[in-house]
Formats: sequence, C-alpha cells, structure tokens
Amino acid sequence: MPQTPSNSSDLDTLAINTIRTLSMDAVQKANSGHPGTPMALAPVGFHLWQNHLRYDPTEPLWPNRDRFVLSVGHASMLLYSLLHLTGVKAVDHAGKATGDPAVSLDDIEHFRQLDSKTPGHPEYRMTTGVETTTGPLGQGLGNSVGMAMAARWYEAHFNKPDAKIFDYRVYTLCGDGDMMEGISHEAASMAGHLKLSNLIWIYDSNRVTIEGHTDLAYSDDVETRFKGYHWNTLHVDDANDAGALEAALNQAKASTDKPTLIVVKSIIGWGAPHKQDTSAAHGEPLGVEEIKLAKKFYGWPEDSSFLVPDGVYKHFDEGIGARGKAAREAWQKSFDDYSKKYPDLAKEFTQIEEHELPEGWDADIPVFDADAKGVASRESSGKVLNAIAKRIPWMIGGSADLSPSTKTDLKFEGAGSFEYDNYAGRNLHFGIREHVMGAICNGLALSNLRPYGSTFLIFSDYMKPPVRLSAIMEVPVVYVFTHDSIGVGEDGPTHQPIEQLASLRGVPGLSTFRPGDANEVGEAWRFALNQPQTPACIVVSRQPMPTFDRTKYASAKGVHKGAYILADAENGKKPEVILMGTGTEVGVCIETYEKLKAEGIAARVVSMPSWDVFEKQDSDYKDSVLPPDVDARVCVEQAGSLGWDRYVGRLGSEIVMHTFGASAPLADLKKKFGFTPEHVYGEAKKQIERVKTSHKE
Repeated sequence: MPQTPSNSSDLDTLAINTIRTLSMDAVQKANSGHPGTPMALAPVGFHLWQNHLRYDPTEPLWPNRDRFVLSVGHASMLLYSLLHLTGVKAVDHAGKATGDPAVSLDDIEHFRQLDSKTPGHPEYRMTTGVETTTGPLGQGLGNSVGMAMAARWYEAHFNKPDAKIFDYRVYTLCGDGDMMEGISHEAASMAGHLKLSNLIWIYDSNRVTIEGHTDLAYSDDVETRFKGYHWNTLHVDDANDAGALEAALNQAKASTDKPTLIVVKSIIGWGAPHKQDTSAAHGEPLGVEEIKLAKKFYGWPEDSSFLVPDGVYKHFDEGIGARGKAAREAWQKSFDDYSKKYPDLAKEFTQIEEHELPEGWDADIPVFDADAKGVASRESSGKVLNAIAKRIPWMIGGSADLSPSTKTDLKFEGAGSFEYDNYAGRNLHFGIREHVMGAICNGLALSNLRPYGSTFLIFSDYMKPPVRLSAIMEVPVVYVFTHDSIGVGEDGPTHQPIEQLASLRGVPGLSTFRPGDANEVGEAWRFALNQPQTPACIVVSRQPMPTFDRTKYASAKGVHKGAYILADAENGKKPEVILMGTGTEVGVCIETYEKLKAEGIAARVVSMPSWDVFEKQDSDYKDSVLPPDVDARVCVEQAGSLGWDRYVGRLGSEIVMHTFGASAPLADLKKKFGFTPEHVYGEAKKQIERVKTSHKE
C-alpha cells in the first residue's frame, strides 16, 4: 500500500495514479476496453474535477452544476473512476436520491459486464453522473453545444439584476477521433458564432487512433482551424504539467466572448515504463506483466487489484466535495430568496425540473374544419406548433436553414431569435448543419428544455446518429420532417424520400408519426409532447391533403392508438376489404372507400399514422382494427415497402415505392407510381376477388 503523502501535491499524484490503476485493472479484468486514454488523461480529469468543476457529488442533479461531457466515450473508465473517487451519489429514474454510490468499487470491478453501471461507453440514465450517452465520436461535442446554449437560455430567462440563478459552464473532453468527425466542424462553427464563452473543450492531442499514428490520415492545424471558428485557443505541452493545466483552465474560465479550446498534448498510457502503443488506446488490455511494471513505477503493490490507497477519498472530499457542497448550499439559499421575489418564475423552473408542462398547454391546439382541398400538413403543423409553444415558455427549436419550408418558425410576440445578443430567443437558427442540429437538440433536452429540430425527411439521413441517441437516452426531442414523399415532384429522386420512413420506424423507443390530415397533425403533436421520455418524429407533407369531416368519419383522437378505423362498413357489416394508409395517401384511401361504398361493397379505411404506437396496443384492440379474418387488404404509402407485409399479409396488395422517384409534376408521378384512387380501387377489387376465389376452392 502506498504511504499517504502529507502534502497536497503528493496527494494529487496519488489520486491521479489511483485513476490510472483503476482504469487498467478494470480493462484487464473485463479483457476489453481502452486503458490508454484514461491513463493519459488522468491528470486532466483530476485537476478539472478537483479544482474547477462546480459540482456537488452528494447532489449530482443540482441545477446550476457545471456539466462534464466525456466525448471520448471509449475512455469511460476515466469518468467511472472520477464518479467513484469523488463519492457521487446515485439517483433513481425519478431523480430521487437513493443513498447508494453512483459507481461503487464493485461496479468498477464489473466494468463492461451485463447490467453493470459501468458499460463500455457512458450511458445516460444508466449511471448517475453521466450527463450524456457518448461513444459515437463527435456526438458529445454537439451535445455540449446544446448544453451551453441551454445554460445561456436559462440565464436570459430566469436571471434578474438582483438574482443570478444560473451561470454554469460546460466542459468537454475530446480527442483526435472527435476532431476528425465532420460534426465537430458543425458544432464548433455554431458555438463560435453564438459566442458561447461558457463552453470549454479540452482536446487530448495524443495523435493515435485505431490504425496507428494520426499521420496516416490527419494533419490538420487544429488551433488555426478553431481560430477561424472564433474560439480562444490555448496550448498545454504536457498533460502532466499541473501548473500549465491550472493556468489554461483559469484562462478559459475568464473568457467572456468566445468558447475556448485547450489543446493538451498527452502520451497514451503515460506513466508506465513502456513506449506509446495503440493497443493501449483502443480495445486491448495492457496485459498482466505490463500492469505489474506500471504499478511498480507508481509505487503500487504489483499484485494489487482495484486498490484505493488511504487518503485518496478524503482528498477528493476535501476538494471537490467541500467546494461543491458550499457552492450548492449558497445557490440553494439564493434560489429560496428568488422564489419569494419571483414566485411565478420559480414555479416555472420547478415544472421544468420535474418534467411537467404548464396547465392547459394544449388548450389552443386548433381544430381544423372539413376541407376537401385542405392544407399541407407542414402548414397545419406550423399552426399547431405555435399554439403549443406559446404556452410552453421552455419549448425552443428551429430548423437547418429551412424554417420557411418546414413552417417551424415561432411567430408569436416575444419568441425572437436565439443569438449572441439575445439568448432569450426561442427560434434557433442551426444553419445548414443537420447533424449537429440533432446533437444540439439532445443537449437541450438533457438540460430539461423541450426542443424540436426540423429539416426535409430526406435529410434525416444526415442526422440519424443523434436521432438514434435521443431514443437510447429517452430524451423527448421532437423532430419535424417535411417534404415527406415523391410529393416534392420536380425536385426529383435526390429529394424524394423512399427508405427514410422505414429507417425511422426501425429505431426502438422512437415514435414516428405520419399524420393523414390537419387534425391528425394536432393529435400527433399532443401525443409527442405528453411523452417526457420518448423522442418523436412528426413527418409532414409539402402538398395539400384534405381535412376530413370528423362528423362523418372517426375522431382524430384515434392517433393516440397509433392506428384506428377512420371509415367503416355501414350497419356493422364485416368489411370485405381493408384499405390502409398514412399521410397524404389516407385521402386516396377515403376516395376509394367512397367509390366502393357507392357500389355496395363493404370497405374499411384504417389510418396508420404511427406503427410503433399501434404495436404497443393490446391484441384485442389491434384485432378490432385489423381483424385477422379479413384477408383482403391494400396498403398505400409513398415510401418503401419494408414492414407493410406485417399488416397486409403475404397475399395483400402493397401500393408503395419499389424504386427511387423521378423528376416530374406530382400528378404525373402519382399516375406513374400508382397513387391514384383508380389504381387503389382496382387493387381493392382484385383483393376481394382473390379472397372469394380462395373460399370457393
């Protein structure tokens, strides 16, 4: 056992080496993981947490805490070691303290094992103290920009001249891999434009990736690049130089008009008597003999495992523990005084923290009158969004340079634009940056705001990683995707989404809606906002669609079941054929239904705006909508066929897209690809005849 040092500097070294040895032991026992980066960055993590991060380990959800994002998620053992050694306490999914450690020593010993709190990459909700799920490189950078934007919005919305309630910073550790990913450009560009001086990125420039030295593929002058983004850039030549680290962090914190990048030079696995080795960086344990050599170098018992020397816990407790507790208690007193002076704002903030919505938030959602011509669902969506956002002050969002087309701009008085001279604005202008738009929305949602982001459905491909992470983290981002089909006409195949709906429907935990008229749009928004832990996609059209007469057809409330009977056979008759559709194609189904009805044919129309919500219903409800004994079925959707066989059956008719689209006026496209009432009618008759013939046989 190493002797407990008597001076602070030696205690710092002991604590740093404890982080290193825990990291190498955990990876070795798991026989999987990345020991090198946690070892190299141990001094950076230590000095940041011990001396700078404003964070109370006993109250890890304290609202004015600084946020720490480990964008280099493969270095997860650095974070787990810090959470353990600083004594961070666990909270449950409701945000209530459990009294247990967030990460115990036993958890570290079970690194990367099933159901452990220490998975291979940090997972939000799974481990208290993990502010965001990281792993896909660059995502943490985008999240951190969203968190810094949220901090500025909180300051602008809640702070008063006599009450400074919010002033937290966001620190992010990133690496060469993050910097190579294109999202780093989008994130840094936006942060620099918005002058987010509360954002500090610490870039571990170790020049090693999986394939070897970065010279193989990477020779960027990163500091010059970031100066071009309007960032402060600082340089620390050696990650082990405590004085240089402290000076850089203090200088970064002093910035008032720019975000800061601190470039730190490190050596993978530093501290052990071996040369830099890419295996230590990515995915391989050091090996028993190498670990023994390293521990001997640190003054550790060579055969020890998961050793925390005397004095290390106390050192952290007297550092970040005492400092964080004092800051949190002072803040709580300030907030108590604030609550007396500004009770309405205090109530509002309490609702935000408890993931509630204001009473009557959906009272102004419009009810749209029947209209045979109707409106594009992007238009009705814009009206619904404005009606909702006006009543939810912490709803904030925008588009990737497309709000005139996606109809997602907030137009009511006071909405304003979020810019460096107006952080209270609620219209976000992401520029043509779809990828980081999604990551920023995740950062906003992780900060308890209710964000939305929008672009054309075809460009959802550019932002699939953050959409997927929204679902993994269970954060309620709303994605508004417009121009949802070949209905974009002359723009042609590059702009006509085909496979995107299937891709979104395939994401577990993501609710995807393609509403069939204006009132379904309103119900889709109502459903989405009522889900505090479920992200949603609302997919809407550029072209008009009829608004159905709800005195004649079923209520749009059926959207809350995912699929429902919109129109049915008269007098309770069993339908001879079921027509199913989503979006604009529901109107085609209704036209076909009316024609069949006029001929005395019993038909049913099922609107299916959300497959995933429908699949959550019980079997009785699902069978009532799609009776198993009604075999004649036709689905109609201007998208790829994937998944429809579940509903139409092996012999049902699928009027869908089997190719990419084409450039032509919409009417020509609908005729070419079969999305006309005449074609749907013909397929319905074929289905009826097929069933009759099979019964005769």
